[in-house]
Amino acid sequence: MLYSGLYTNKHWLHWPLPTAITSHLGDLLSLPLMLSLALAAHRLLINPVGTLPRAWLVVAWLVVAGWFEGLLPLWSAQAVADPLDVLAYGLGTLGFHYWLNRPL
Repeated sequence: MLYSGLYTNKHWLHWPLPTAITSHLGDLLSLPLMLSLALAAHRLLINPVGTLPRAWLVVAWLVVAGWFEGLLPLWSAQAVADPLDVLAYGLGTLGFHYWLNRPL
């Protein structure tokens, strides 16, 4: 809900929000959202009560951070590399690991 509210404000409402929220909250929430979908698919297809292995979480963080903060800025003028975004992706992954990646 928080991510959809941020998206709605960015594209339609345009309410002024603090820079920390507009710049990093989406990055902080993106990996928990993606990993929750991956966990749901994992439980549906592989193990109904399982969790995602830590190695998968690390690889997901490296791939997302590498793509959005490393490669994409080389090809797109709209993308900007920001080391704080890499940290936000990492904190989001840790949050997913500790609060959402639990066995049923």
